Amino acid sequence: MPIDVNDVMRLLCRISEERKMKAAVRHSGRGALVAGATAFVGGLMGGPPGIAVGGAVGGLFGAWMTAGQFKPIPQIILELPPAEQQKLYEDAFAIVRNLDWTDAAQLTALVMGNAALQQKLAAVLINYLSHELRAEIRYGE
Repeated sequence: MPIDVNDVMRLLCRISEERKMKAAVRHSGRGALVAGATAFVGGLMGGPPGIAVGGAVGGLFGAWMTAGQFKPIPQIILELPPAEQQKLYEDAFAIVRNLDWTDAAQLTALVMGNAALQQKLAAVLINYLSHELRAEIRYGE
């Protein structure tokens, strides 16, 4: 039975809430831009030594700026663009496709009552976040 993308996203949110999963999506491009810009400004103001100082300061600031800002995974899932949610949906639906269910509530109950299904869906979610978003994942508070 087909199920709405939003229903699968809510199911994945529920699984990640149960496991207290958080993720930090790294924005390495933003950090590199800051490091490069400060090196450039340093070079304009101080020549070759300014480039070194600007690059070092910018690199530190860029690293601090992009350091793990962990957000709950349900928040990340719900903020995904529709095309990305569709990719995640297809991967998750491949796991639940052969189950016998009639609506989203029954599917959620079925999955939440089966540790093996939860593990498979959590693995899909972790794989997506790690490879597509290059996120670092943590468990617990």
